[in-house]
Formats: sequence, structure tokens, C-alpha cells
Amino acid sequence: MPHISLNPATGKVEGIFQRCNDQQLDNALEEGMEAQKIWHKTDLVQRAKALRRVSEILRKNHDDYAALITREMGKPLREARSEVEKSALACDYYAHHAAEFLTDEPIETDATRSYVSYPPLGTVLAIMPWNFPFWQVFRAAAPALMAGNAIMLKHSSSVPQCALAVEDIFRTAGLPKGLFATLMIEANQVAGIIADSRIHAITFTGSEPVGRQVAAEAGRSLKKCVLELGGSDPFIVLRDADLDYTSTQAVNSRFLNNGQSCIAAKRFIVVPEIADEFALLMMQKVAALRVGDPMKEDTQIGPMARLDLRDELHRQVTDSIAQGAHALLGCEPVAGEGAYYLPSILDHVTPKVRAYHEELFGPVAAFIRAHDEPDALRIANDTRFGLGASLWSRDVARAERLSREIEAGCCFINSIVKSDPRLPFGGIKASGYGRELSCHGIREFVNIKTVWVK
Repeated sequence: MPHISLNPATGKVEGIFQRCNDQQLDNALEEGMEAQKIWHKTDLVQRAKALRRVSEILRKNHDDYAALITREMGKPLREARSEVEKSALACDYYAHHAAEFLTDEPIETDATRSYVSYPPLGTVLAIMPWNFPFWQVFRAAAPALMAGNAIMLKHSSSVPQCALAVEDIFRTAGLPKGLFATLMIEANQVAGIIADSRIHAITFTGSEPVGRQVAAEAGRSLKKCVLELGGSDPFIVLRDADLDYTSTQAVNSRFLNNGQSCIAAKRFIVVPEIADEFALLMMQKVAALRVGDPMKEDTQIGPMARLDLRDELHRQVTDSIAQGAHALLGCEPVAGEGAYYLPSILDHVTPKVRAYHEELFGPVAAFIRAHDEPDALRIANDTRFGLGASLWSRDVARAERLSREIEAGCCFINSIVKSDPRLPFGGIKASGYGRELSCHGIREFVNIKTVWVK
């Protein structure tokens, strides 16, 4: 099957790309393996120069790349520009810090000299999603490449132009030919690639069900795997929160990227004292969001990435309403062309409805009313997911103490959850394992190797 680039705002085909045949795939894996041998021996100063050239290319062409992202997956243009800039920032960060993160670590033992070194594993298969088609790739590739690995990218089949553009950036920056390659392959080819001896590790960002399959295949081959899966992040509002500020941030967190982000706030958990006021504030601010052409500068909500994703979201919403949730706002597709869905709020979400248990990957907020503060923390942890969480209170010291009780890979206090190259990123429970970004991310795909000298 070819990979079709479909504009979700118009429904028009932007391009059709043929998948790799077996010979092309074999050539790419072989070329990547040979390029990695060269790259492994390239010193960190030269690797850093190459990665800085990547960031320069991203910034020089950021308007073109942003427009491509918007056309291919519907992200509002101004958000797409931010995604390109963040990708450049990750390259700069690792170009600057990789030597520090990978320096031999001396350990005092009974040896004359002993230390831990961090050589690369080899070639990493990166299986990436459509929702941040540049950022997801660069946040995985920048540390892996700086550590001396090669990258084989299996991107989402719905963003083939972004996948090829990223490959072109690395090629233009002068990295060894084949060190970073985009594989135009189908999902049913992934298991065979994971098993291939020329692949040494896997990084995957995507849904929980597919993540389980990737983990199983990696386990069969005894290969290192990092998984960043779904999330149903709690947004916990305590009675002493600044409600005007907090409701503004709630809308920003939930509806960024048209609601299609793993770390978007999805479950808004409020205590009784402020529940009605907060719901009213949030409803007013969501109703004011501008839905429209994502290529226009003032658009805040564009289309969802695909019609089938919109249809599945609407089934979750209608099922939840039938099970007892209240449609406070929206909860309907937008008529006409494009995969648009109204910015929506479901109120009185309880354990009896789908929206309580499932990730709503689109512009729908689930409003959950807790009995009290301990109950709010219980609800926050009453999920199989554990990616991010946020907690909102004027008493920062108390909020920080409460944050230690939340089961998640990160917890933000009085701020929306976001990824930052300086901090480790990843989840627990069904949100996956392993970490990206920071010193922890670059050490995921190295051999943590003991050297003992007498």
C-alpha cells in the first residue's frame, strides 16, 4: 500500500508515496549499519558540529517546515512553527551537552583504574507518530545520533512528506549517507525489522496497544526498547487555586495541537468548593476558541489528523453521554469538509463512562468532580496510565508534598505538562517505560560498560 499524504482540513490528497520494496529496505539497513561504523569513530566535536548544522537548517526553513506539518496533519500554523523551533532546540542542547553526558565515569574500586563508559548500541529503529511529526523524531534522534548510533525512521504512514523532509535535513547537514534513513514501510513489516540483526534497539511513541506489540517483538529479540505510550493526564484543581489563571491554562493544555497530545491534560479533577465556578470559567474560554483553517494565523483549533480518528473520538463521547456524562459544550463533529470536531467538555464523568477510563485523543475535556482533596488524589491515580500530571494550588509547598503521591512520570505544579530537553520525559504503568531527553535519554541507547584495569 502506498503512503498517502492527505490534508485533514480539506480532504485533498497532497501526495502519494510508494513503500519500500524488500531490496530497498535491505539496502537501507545495510547502508545504515556501515554508516554507523563510521559515525561511531567520529569524535563528539564533529558530531556536535553536524547536529548544529541540523538546527541551522531547521531555523532557516522553519516557515516551510511549519506549513508542511500543518498541511499534513492539521496543526495550527503558529503551533507548527513552535514545533520546528523546539526540534532545533533539542539538537542544540545535545550538541552542547553530549560530551558531558557521555564522558567516562571513574569509579573507585580495588582496580588500579575502573570506570564506566558509554559506547553506542548501533542502529536504533525509531517508530514515530503523526501528532508531532518533527518534534517526536528529533527528540529521539538528536541524543541517539550524538551517542554514535544510526537511526532508521518508521514514521506514521499519514505524514510521509514530513518523514522525507526530516531525512533530507540530516542529509543536507552532511551526516554520513544512510546514517539517518526514512523507511517507507507498512506496520506489518515492523516485526521483521525489529528481528533483523542490523537493528540493535527500538524507540516507539504511539498508542498503548501498538506499544505492547512492539515490546513483545523487542522482547523476542532481546533488544532494548523505550516506549512512550498514551496518557490520561490528571489536572487537579484544589480549592485555593487561582481559578482564572488555572482555567486559562486548562484550556491551553487540553486543546493544544487540536487536543492530540499524549501529555495534554485530559481529566480535570476538581474539589466541590470550586467545581461549578471552574466549570463555568472553562466553558466560557473553550467556547471562545477559534476553529478554522489551520493555515490562518488566528486559528486556535484546526482539524483532527484523520476522519477515522474523529469518528472514534465521537463514539467515545456519545457512549460516555449514554452512560451518564453530561455534554456541557460541543460534543459534535463540525459539518462540512475536513476532520473538524467542536472543542468539547464532558461534565459529571464517573467510573461508569468510557471517558473516565480511556484516553480521549482529541479536543474533548473530561470534567470529574471529587468528594474532597484525598478523593481527588485517588481519582488522579485511578487510571492504568501514568505519563504526566499537574496540580494547581496557591500553597506551593503543600502542592509539592501532594505531588509525591501522584503516580506519573512527571508532575507539574501550577504549570501545564510539557517536555523540555533538560528534563527526562517518559511514563510509568501503561504509559510505557524508559526515558527520553536530558542525560537520561542519551544513555538509553548506549552500552553502559564497565572497564576494570589492574
